[in-house]
Amino acid sequence: MICLDKSRWLSATALAAFLIAGAARAEEAPSDAEASVEIVVLGQGQARQVQQIDSADIALEAPGISPLKAIDKLPGVNFQSADPFGAYEWSTSLSVRGFSQSQMGFTLDGIPLGDMSYANHNGLHISRAVISENVGRVEVAQGAGSLAAASSSNLGGTIEFFTREPKEAFGIEANGTYGTEDTKRGFVRLDTGSLGDGGPLISVAYAYQDADKWKGEGVQRQHQMNARIVQPAGDGRFFGFVNYSDRRENDYQDLSAAMIDRLGYGWDNFAKNWDLAVRVAHIANNRGDTGAPVTDPTAGTSYPAPIQTVDDSYYDAAGLRKDWLAGAGFDAPLTDIWSVKATGYHHSNKGVGIWFTPYVGTPGGAPITIRTTEYDINRNGIVASTEIETGPNRIEGGIWYEDNAFNNARRFYGLANTSGRPSRSSLDFPKDPLLTQWEFDFHSETLQYHVQDRLDLGRVQINAGWKGLRVENEATPVVSGGLASGTIRARDWFLPQAGLLFRLTDDQEIFASYTENLRAFTTSAFSTTQAGFDALRGNLKPESSTTYELGARTQSRRFRGVLAGYYVDFKDRLISFANGAGIIGNPSILQNVGDVRSYGVEAAGTFRVTPQLSLFASYAYNRSEYRDDVMNARGIVLAATDGKTVVNSPEHLAKGEISYDDDAFFARLGANYTSRRYYSYENDVSVPGFVLFDASLGYRFTGALEGFTIQASATNLFDKEYVATIGSNGFANRRDSQTLLAGAPQQFFVTLKSSF
Repeated sequence: MICLDKSRWLSATALAAFLIAGAARAEEAPSDAEASVEIVVLGQGQARQVQQIDSADIALEAPGISPLKAIDKLPGVNFQSADPFGAYEWSTSLSVRGFSQSQMGFTLDGIPLGDMSYANHNGLHISRAVISENVGRVEVAQGAGSLAAASSSNLGGTIEFFTREPKEAFGIEANGTYGTEDTKRGFVRLDTGSLGDGGPLISVAYAYQDADKWKGEGVQRQHQMNARIVQPAGDGRFFGFVNYSDRRENDYQDLSAAMIDRLGYGWDNFAKNWDLAVRVAHIANNRGDTGAPVTDPTAGTSYPAPIQTVDDSYYDAAGLRKDWLAGAGFDAPLTDIWSVKATGYHHSNKGVGIWFTPYVGTPGGAPITIRTTEYDINRNGIVASTEIETGPNRIEGGIWYEDNAFNNARRFYGLANTSGRPSRSSLDFPKDPLLTQWEFDFHSETLQYHVQDRLDLGRVQINAGWKGLRVENEATPVVSGGLASGTIRARDWFLPQAGLLFRLTDDQEIFASYTENLRAFTTSAFSTTQAGFDALRGNLKPESSTTYELGARTQSRRFRGVLAGYYVDFKDRLISFANGAGIIGNPSILQNVGDVRSYGVEAAGTFRVTPQLSLFASYAYNRSEYRDDVMNARGIVLAATDGKTVVNSPEHLAKGEISYDDDAFFARLGANYTSRRYYSYENDVSVPGFVLFDASLGYRFTGALEGFTIQASATNLFDKEYVATIGSNGFANRRDSQTLLAGAPQQFFVTLKSSF
């Protein structure tokens, strides 16, 4: 466990790096050309806390890395995943200033991605929406996301992704990667350049990745295709795009702290040992652990060591997703001061989460079935805005409308009584179910508008505006299965935002912002019983937040830095309490747990030591705590949460990075410290803090091999054993639970890149 002294040392180191770099501003500065490259853009000129990284920064990470993992070094961002790339969706976990991923807003080129949760009903994860090598830049707003962001969940800020545009000249990029766990990744991109005088520009890219799991048996495999066309039209342009993803990945076994102590971090599913999984299921039935009748008395009632419960391991689990994301639009000036832009989009998804469950047997077959949660999304929408710039004012108005049809079902599929291996594969979409436990058609309609003005008076810049939001969700049962149906609506037509930027000099500025936000209800509101939903619906309020920020930025040719403080008042926090083992799929218990208060400070700085060598450091202190106990209708305390720390909300985050690049040789070493995190609402269980190191180095060839680059990357460089994701199966009120995922060990990758 990381001791407190070490935590303080790491925090002090990050702050010292910030202060030392600031003092270095007085030193002789390099030329403009030498200072042109920034590791992180720290939001100069913005009246809110915001940072940006670009494709060059992402390219220095391990190939195929999720952009979410790439932004983990930014202040206040806590990202965790059980795989080295940060792309394994069941395990991806993001929190910022005490807000979870489901309370953030995400967009790709302005198109909403929903909250990017695993069971997302109105979007998709960024790792499926676009190939990582095609990401042009990522903008992170920790507290006050843009009013124009098309999101109904951005209580805690926004993360906006932007794709690389087609190039003006013809070109081909091709990358190949091989590494630990037989990881194979290929990427190729073709840019046509301008097809004729004033003709269209087209880019087409394809990526394939196949990797074995780092423990147990299984694969994580994905095909992706991105195509984009841009047609210039005077000073404007028309554009269109089509993105496709087919992902199939086997899951890791969810763990508890007790399981890690007893079985180790390397414990996983039974996959490839079907006969053992069948034997354990028979024993569980004989013991009465599953509620099923005795299926094979000869199996006995004693689990084979080291297994102690039926939930210690299941045979296998997987997540399968197919997505199409397409759109078309235009961006054009109508006059010298008036411009318009609009994008229409379509997203379709077919997905299934698979668990081989011993809790339901196959009649006449194996004592196991495949339990699925199935997802079908069909959503269409438009994002449009218009802007008028006159004098010191830049006035903008916009609208977002989306119509979303979502089908969600829980089914069971039979397995034959075979030996050696199961009769169905975990990586195929199953057919011919034995039973549909429940199935619902959901319809969601979203309307958002915004109005804002930026008034630039030279030294002073004022941003002010508001947005309005209405989201209506309707659940219609096909097979109710005891779950709730009905209609629920979240609406607020006036959510203001204001910001003030004061330029002390051309290089120093102070900023302040005030933001109100609302999170619409999701389909999870219906994942309880009808009685529970009816009892809550009349009093259920959507989550809302009010955020205050105050900060300062400074820049010179050697140093750029930001220091910001914030206070967040979060009201009507809704929590779905876990109810039994995740594989059982019991209805959750939805509760309004009252208010949450968060406050903290964030610092980040980049110091260019020489034209080739640069340092980056960030530190964030965050205190997020519940303000109320959770009580039932009779006033009985269900969870004593008043004064407790919000789950998955580390108090300290410190990151540091050293980078060297002389246009030929390049290298980077990064360190990331995450402090203790709680995974019960009453804070009686937690995972300790840890430090991870990642590294990369490479060489760009010249002469006859110009255009080729070789790069080596390492993740978890010093092979640290740690818990990465917490809350994979939700959070319980108290005590240890099977909701942890171990982080990937040390991994190495080598990539050969070429561009022509």
